[in-house]
Amino acid sequence: MEVMTLNPQLRAILVCPKCKGALLDADEGRGLDCAACAVRFPVRDGIPVMLIDEATPLGSASAE
Repeated sequence: MEVMTLNPQLRAILVCPKCKGALLDADEGRGLDCAACAVRFPVRDGIPVMLIDEATPLGSASAE
């Protein structure tokens, strides 16, 4: 599976939609983690899915 990188300008402004906290790159570019909320937001086809309902708890073995 080829990993697409996010546009650096977009990446610079992304924050957690729940707590507005910082996000960390995760899973070789396939996710963005919020340590404060302990969730991972998926990145699909280079597009971050910033919906709270789409986030998975950190530590869960969710494969996409």
